[in-house]
Amino acid sequence: MSSTGRSFARSLYWRIGFGFILFLAITLALQVGLFIWVAGETEGGMPERMGRDFAELVASEFESAIARDPALDVEAYARKRISELHRPAVIIFADGRTVAPPGTEVPRGMRMPGPFKPRSDARAGERRPSPPFGGGPPGGGPPPGGFPRMPFGGARRGPVMAPILVNGEIVAMVWVPPLTGLRRVADELGIPLVIGGLVLLLGATALAALVIFRPAQARLRAVEDAARRFGEGDLSARAPAIGGDEVTAVAEAFNRMAGDLAARQAQLVEADRARRQLLADVSHELMTPLTAIRGYAETLALPQFVPESQEGQRAVRVIQEEGQRIERLVGDLLDLARFEAGGISLTLETVSVDELFERVTERHAPAAQDKGVTIAVDPPDADLRVTADPHRLEQAVQNLASNALRHTPPGGTVRLAAARTDRGVAIRVSDSGAGIPAEHLPHVFDRFYKADRSRAQSGSGLGLSIVKAIVERHGGTVSVRSTPGVETSFEIVLPN
Repeated sequence: MSSTGRSFARSLYWRIGFGFILFLAITLALQVGLFIWVAGETEGGMPERMGRDFAELVASEFESAIARDPALDVEAYARKRISELHRPAVIIFADGRTVAPPGTEVPRGMRMPGPFKPRSDARAGERRPSPPFGGGPPGGGPPPGGFPRMPFGGARRGPVMAPILVNGEIVAMVWVPPLTGLRRVADELGIPLVIGGLVLLLGATALAALVIFRPAQARLRAVEDAARRFGEGDLSARAPAIGGDEVTAVAEAFNRMAGDLAARQAQLVEADRARRQLLADVSHELMTPLTAIRGYAETLALPQFVPESQEGQRAVRVIQEEGQRIERLVGDLLDLARFEAGGISLTLETVSVDELFERVTERHAPAAQDKGVTIAVDPPDADLRVTADPHRLEQAVQNLASNALRHTPPGGTVRLAAARTDRGVAIRVSDSGAGIPAEHLPHVFDRFYKADRSRAQSGSGLGLSIVKAIVERHGGTVSVRSTPGVETSFEIVLPN
């Protein structure tokens, strides 16, 4: 089947291309899902401990600054220092005031916990982080309703805070909000990024499929086209073998096969030509001695030369009959060899089918009467005519009638009929004989083929082969249909 007629789902080219696209799409989806999950689980990619360490570091810096200058304007210092930090941090004072870098949103209701004193078992110089909201003394805590759950299923976490201690009391708190940059990107741009990525992926992979697979597909189509032309009889068809990949290997293998088959075909054609030439030569050489044998047999049958004994007379009759049979066989071989070699030219004339049937009936009437067979003619139209070589067309119909008569038992009927059809003029010869088994029908036009080899038939086995050669030389067709025990019908169709 040609590539244009091949269904979309069965195309190897499209299956490879779409398989490639689907694989990349699944890979991209898994990567996006993994990115969103990691962003949610790690609060933007930073563990909580790192935020706590950063909060304590900022608190220690503020404590050192206050220790150096007790009259320090803590709020002004906080505004200056907060803007210099590499990560957002919020300073929450006891009276509820907050200092935050631009763009950092402080949850409404956020306030500093109540009075806090360090644990008595703290070692010198060791800081203790503030307890999470909800575990501290009354008067402080997270905003009403708590902190929201992280997007995409992230874990709920409390705020990361560290106290700024002066003389053991909390004067402010350092709150480090989670790094939500990655999460915010995933939350706000996740769907557009996925859609855009898929569109870009489909376009890029489709282009890649065209660039990568299209040349291979074109070369495979060239191999397919060469195989189709070779199958249609063009033995010179070869596939282009360019490159060194698997497609090239297939093309080279096809070309080797085609070359071998073409060489064998040439050998077969030459052997067949030699066979036909030998057949023609042998048949021609046999005609001379056969003519002499027939002449001497006819001489022996004359009254003055006829043998006196019954055995001698019977021997002369056998020589005459067998000589005539061999002469007919040799004549058929010569005709067939000439037809196959194209050595017989046709003289086309307008032939009346009605007159043709009259000559065929007259020729076989004596033999039909001796056998008890009726030759019936379905009268064709008076003006039914066909353009053909009258001698060769009559030879073909005579052969069919002779074959039908030979296979029709006594009391049977051989029927001749003709009609004009859309294909041309159809001439039909049928008989009511035993019929031809279905397995023999494809071979009835082969040379020397006999459906029933157990019966001694007088035919040479070449009559139907000659019929086929004559009809095909006229550009027509011949066919056979048979119902065993009912009827066998041969039909010649010649073009108008």
